[in-house]
Amino acid sequence: MSRIGKIPVLIPDKVTVAVEGKIVKVKGPKGELEQKVPSSIGVKVEDNRVVFLILSDSKDSKAYWGLARSLVNNMVIGVTEGFKKVLEVRGREYKVNLQGKNLDLDLGYAHRIQISPKKGIEFELGSENKIIVKGIDKAIVGEQSAEIRDLRPPDVYKGKGIRYEGEYVAHKEGKKGL
Repeated sequence: MSRIGKIPVLIPDKVTVAVEGKIVKVKGPKGELEQKVPSSIGVKVEDNRVVFLILSDSKDSKAYWGLARSLVNNMVIGVTEGFKKVLEVRGREYKVNLQGKNLDLDLGYAHRIQISPKKGIEFELGSENKIIVKGIDKAIVGEQSAEIRDLRPPDVYKGKGIRYEGEYVAHKEGKKGL
């Protein structure tokens, strides 16, 4: 049984949570999100808390109990603080620029790559070729970051490429000479 599902989600000030059938809507200072909850999970808002209940006694409902709680908790965090992922671009000839809202990348290919942000996503540039992906939906921030990283994953021989901040890439030794 899930220990995560037992913990209620606290609703901070300036955040409203509404439950309409199986859809939970969270509205806060940074925006508005909604999430569909599995049919075997019940959701109630009481005393500035969101409580989750198991409606059927199946194995799936016990698994979805903690998932539903985590998704709603991430929505509350997203509309109050937001989420961000930082990507590091390593490589002498690799360059990153912002053109309006779009990200312009020169990653050593014969052409430049332009990435337009998904709905609710914002790009920023940090110091020394760092890309900051910000948004209120944790899943979309992670998805956009993964798509950028997949354009030039880190090379295990030279260490060049795009990686998450703090990501460790094991370096391999090159070929031995005869």
